[in-house]
Amino acid sequence: MNTAFDLSGKVALVTGSNTGLGAGMAHALAAVGCDIVGVSRSDDSDTAHRVQALGRRYVGVSADLAETACVNDIVRAALEACGRLDVLVNNAGIIRRADALAFSVDDWDAVMNVNLKSAFFLAQAAARHFVERQQRGKIINIASMLSFQGGIRVASYTAAKSGIVGLTRLLANEWAARGINVNAIAPGYMATSNTAALREDEQRNGEILARIPAGRWGTPDDLAGPAVFLASAASDYVHGHTLAVDGGWLAR
Repeated sequence: MNTAFDLSGKVALVTGSNTGLGAGMAHALAAVGCDIVGVSRSDDSDTAHRVQALGRRYVGVSADLAETACVNDIVRAALEACGRLDVLVNNAGIIRRADALAFSVDDWDAVMNVNLKSAFFLAQAAARHFVERQQRGKIINIASMLSFQGGIRVASYTAAKSGIVGLTRLLANEWAARGINVNAIAPGYMATSNTAALREDEQRNGEILARIPAGRWGTPDDLAGPAVFLASAASDYVHGHTLAVDGGWLAR
């Protein structure tokens, strides 16, 4: 079974690689042999150093996924730097909080553009490459607990993450026969910058922890195994699935 999880010689493109879940997944994929192309808007030197310390190559690409015009350039940069692409992790995401009655068009569009629109067009660009090369490819979209639940005060985030699950299924339906696996990971409540406000709110933090059977917030390390599984040959017959990594939240 060790060979099923071995990604030696593969190249993974990870968006939002500079921090949090993206940095954790980039490190995990590098640990099993992947070279990493990291896409971010800000300094990704920490991720680069962690990947390089494992003896793998790290190529940083600066891009703002609020605009889809950069999508083809990102894939092209990965191919020019590494000569191949095997895995895409659509992780980049933002969140805006406001009551639904007051939610603005700008906050709606900003989140939808990064979290859903760019994820689709990056998947499309990667899949075109896989089809052209007649190679197997792995696409991992990052969903959320709010792909299954409504949440509060995050209208565009909930809509985008619900859309990610539907999109994952559609792309799997269209591309599975072409040797492209499209799946998603739905992280539970993770200790990242996106959840800092929740963790700092004593009441909300307590309510959330009381609902998680595992009794703790998740960490980026909790996504390491799921990311490696879905990127590897071990998941070759897994298509259109959303894997919850939530400490038991959905089971409660």
